[in-house]
Amino acid sequence: MAMEIERKFLLDRTPEELIAQGAFNRLSQHRIDQTYLALDEQQEVRVRRLVDEDTGEVEYTHTFKQGNGMSREEIEYSITESIYEQLFRASGAVPLTKTRTTGEWQGLTVELDRYDQLNLTVAEVEFDSMEDAESFAPPDWFGEDISSKREYSNKKVWKELQNRA
Repeated sequence: MAMEIERKFLLDRTPEELIAQGAFNRLSQHRIDQTYLALDEQQEVRVRRLVDEDTGEVEYTHTFKQGNGMSREEIEYSITESIYEQLFRASGAVPLTKTRTTGEWQGLTVELDRYDQLNLTVAEVEFDSMEDAESFAPPDWFGEDISSKREYSNKKVWKELQNRA
């Protein structure tokens, strides 16, 4: 299983504002619908539909994650549209939707997620090691570090969305 090591930060500006201010260099943008098929405190299984807003290309993925916080085990692979649709329909859930703007800041790949169903924009940076993640000095525009705050995890946000639906 591959390790995903990432830090997350609250943003108080939109990706468009950050791009216009020159703080962030946009590389791509995707619309993401994600639905959890099963989850508990330590594990999650989800499916995603990702639409590249520049090319219109669509990708479907199935992901298993284990753990919480900055470092988690992750397996992700592509699935067909048919498999995605079957799993999504079987879930009966409301997908969490967001726009992911991927770009670059000082040589690092940064993903900015702007959620549709709530007033939330998050920056994520993935690292090769825990040492790199822990020594990372974020710019001021990143805002509060929420890497270990479960209330901002996608699965927690998705569960709240289901309760409102």
